[in-house]
Amino acid sequence: MIPQSFIQDLLNRVDVVEVVGRAVQLKKAGANFSGLCPFHNEKTPSFTVSPAKQFYHCFGCGAHGSAIGFLMEYQGMDYVEAIKELAQSIGVPVPEEDRLPPQQRQQQQAHSLTLLDALARARDHYRHALRGATRAIEYLKGRGLTGEIAARYAMGYAPDGWQTLAEVFENYQDPTLLEAGLVIDSEKDGKAGRRYDRFRDRIMFPIRNLRGQVIGFGGRVIDQGEPKYLNSPETPVFHKGSELYGLFEARQAIREAGAAIVVEGYMDVVALAQLGFTHAVATLGTAVTAQHVQKLLRHTDAIVFSFDGDNAGRKAAWRALEASLPLAADNKTLRFLFLPSEHDPDSYVRTLGAPAFATALQEALPLSQYLLQGLCEGKDLTLAEERARLLHEAKPFVQALPAGALRLQIVRELAQRAGSSADEVAQLYELRSAATPAAQAAQSARQQQRPQAAQRLNKNRPQPSARRRVLLLLVTHPQYLTWLRDPQVVADFLPEPTQLAAFDLLTQWATEDTAPASFPALVEAARVLPEGHPLNLLLQEALAEDWLMELDAEAELQAAFHGFRRQKLEQDMRAALDAGDVARYRSLDQQLRQLQQRQS
Repeated sequence: MIPQSFIQDLLNRVDVVEVVGRAVQLKKAGANFSGLCPFHNEKTPSFTVSPAKQFYHCFGCGAHGSAIGFLMEYQGMDYVEAIKELAQSIGVPVPEEDRLPPQQRQQQQAHSLTLLDALARARDHYRHALRGATRAIEYLKGRGLTGEIAARYAMGYAPDGWQTLAEVFENYQDPTLLEAGLVIDSEKDGKAGRRYDRFRDRIMFPIRNLRGQVIGFGGRVIDQGEPKYLNSPETPVFHKGSELYGLFEARQAIREAGAAIVVEGYMDVVALAQLGFTHAVATLGTAVTAQHVQKLLRHTDAIVFSFDGDNAGRKAAWRALEASLPLAADNKTLRFLFLPSEHDPDSYVRTLGAPAFATALQEALPLSQYLLQGLCEGKDLTLAEERARLLHEAKPFVQALPAGALRLQIVRELAQRAGSSADEVAQLYELRSAATPAAQAAQSARQQQRPQAAQRLNKNRPQPSARRRVLLLLVTHPQYLTWLRDPQVVADFLPEPTQLAAFDLLTQWATEDTAPASFPALVEAARVLPEGHPLNLLLQEALAEDWLMELDAEAELQAAFHGFRRQKLEQDMRAALDAGDVARYRSLDQQLRQLQQRQS
């Protein structure tokens, strides 16, 4: 493992403008640089690189990161490869921590390559087997597929034999085959039994990562049988919750079409591609995750979820909606297509043709409409109790949406259906928080000292609550995380419920010697978190706020923490007074006076 201290020093020494500028033509735009985003197809620049934050961010597709992140996303490097590339560019060696010697790191990399090599050899075996499998070929032809599409997706056939991979691998008992998910070891009476191929008599769909490497397989039965689809298990190189079938093949088509179609099955993807819809991808036997949505939004601004028209398909669509809510920005279009219950995308496009499916895509429900329809379904809104139930059930969905115009519009429509006002719903959902007197005084001082930054803040977005403002300042100026080592500061803070996980993590980092000391370093430390983690959502919000870098963070944080302390003391004084505890009241009053003296 590469020491965090080295990564922080590396990010301080490289210039993200120079790194990005090697791939993107950048022009000076005020304090930042801008250009056409390399991650999605656009004509008007929405891609910004900030020298102050040492960060890039696209307001179109949401792609963002440090110099390390750019090499990973743009050049397909893994984390370690990106760090080594940057280190080499400035002529410094990459150290390894003692607990993970270079030899062990090399062994890990070699092991991953061994797994990938085994999967590639299996793919070649399945492709070769398809050429002589008359029944499999006739099945594919019957589904309307040509050899061109089969070749584009590297489709193959797993022969109907128990150990056909023994023809490919000299040592069929090699543990690599089991770890790669290519074989299964049966057990009998707790003892190892016979080993056999995982995929037998199935059409094979290789799953490739964005670098084109085979990381797993999906296999479909030719005749009747269960399971209909069989997928590779989780392995060190294959994680279903973050991978999408067909994304490698569809990348360019997605950019050209300006949208991605998400379906459930491998056959749906290839059937749509056969009729010209080459911008379709599929989940891998799992529900749509936030990672899936985030990954697609790096390639396009629009996603259409098209699942089967039965009950299972509708449940899958609702789970996709839940995963999408935190990423439903104002500049994104997320829609849901529901086909007749007797059809999936494959059968629909084969039966009714490409024009009918193109029309259906245009008529797909926008996220807002689907959300409101789903929440109102089955409720008699002429009754006060049912309207109250609607508002109760809608609350977590609305709170999951990022602040912006879309959430505002949904709140207004929801309020209309519930017979309330938008302000009442916003207050009920705690979408606004009043600033404390201390925060209001600090804001007044900031407007006098830094009028331009304050005016931009007031003009461009709603004022964040005092506690959210502190979190934004801490993530953009993580050198002040050490203040969270004070138990009194932590006890007084009382974060909002939606930010508790982010605050807890920042507090944990504050106690570590390797705590992130710069904004890019903090982002890299957060890389292991799920896309929908509150800290990642907080980072995305901080990316677009240049005013955060212009403020005197130390003074802002000091004033805020004093305000929180004063609030807590006043609250405790009222409690002591109510309880008749005069001694405690006087002690707290003395603490409050001392605090006021320090502030003045």
